[in-house]
Amino acid sequence: MKDFMLIFIGEDYEDMGMSPEQMQERMGRWHEWSQKMNANGVEHQGEALHSPVTRLSGEERTRTDMAAAEVKELVGGYYVVKVKDREAAIEVAKDFPDFDLGSTVEIREVVVFG
Repeated sequence: MKDFMLIFIGEDYEDMGMSPEQMQERMGRWHEWSQKMNANGVEHQGEALHSPVTRLSGEERTRTDMAAAEVKELVGGYYVVKVKDREAAIEVAKDFPDFDLGSTVEIREVVVFG
């Protein structure tokens, strides 16, 4: 088994103007996806990420604070899934609940050192 990180990229729900009811419905979709992984024996863990975004860059560690709406590709959260191979990770990612919002899942194998 290998670990793959599923990185969720898309607009922030609040920046999209979603009502609390719409956000609650979205959370239900996420819960259903998690339950499907559990039912299929896919170990997973992850979290959503809060806005705003603070970036440090360069040798001078230049600090840039941005609202989610200012970030071209906002990483809104992630899961790490333990599956057989990349194809299995892709199958898990196909049920990502925010594809209908234009969001993206980036799938990356976790490097194991040692």
